Amino acid sequence: MESTGASPQTTGPISGNGSRVAPPGSRSAAEIRDDIVHEREQLAREVDALRHRWSEVTDVKRQIRAHRTKILVGAAVAGFLVGGAIAFSRRRR
Repeated sequence: MESTGASPQTTGPISGNGSRVAPPGSRSAAEIRDDIVHEREQLAREVDALRHRWSEVTDVKRQIRAHRTKILVGAAVAGFLVGGAIAFSRRRR
């Protein structure tokens, strides 16, 4: 029998995350356990990264410091519009 050189990781169906999956029954229980451990570790890293990003995004004081100029310009424009609307409504009476 001739070997094609392809391993189970390069042939077979594609999983939901885009990686190749070995045909059913071709992996040992130890390989499956190792894959589960690897996936759990990867998931834990991704959850930690999301938790860190969430804390950055929801830190209001940090956001204000980072975007102070934009906030001040927005407040000035809003104040101008509200003031103009009040003045216009008084003028029409």
